[in-house]
Amino acid sequence: MAALTIRNVDDALKTQLRIRAAHNGVSMEEEARRILRDALSRANITAKPMGQRLLGCFAAVASPDFSTPPRQTARTPPQWDDAT
Repeated sequence: MAALTIRNVDDALKTQLRIRAAHNGVSMEEEARRILRDALSRANITAKPMGQRLLGCFAAVASPDFSTPPRQTARTPPQWDDAT
């Protein structure tokens, strides 16, 4: 199992976690695990390829008239002098 350290937690948030854990009869650590597990199971996170994620982000503003610029041949790399 992995370990997780969370720093800079507000005192009020820590108090709420402690009270919630006591109310549920578990440790603060177990309560934090439950909260993370519940939140992430509802998140419905799916790994999509980058192109599909970008398309999803810009679909609302994308224009069907958009066309990619024509490709050009790559330029010739510079010839460096051999200093031997």
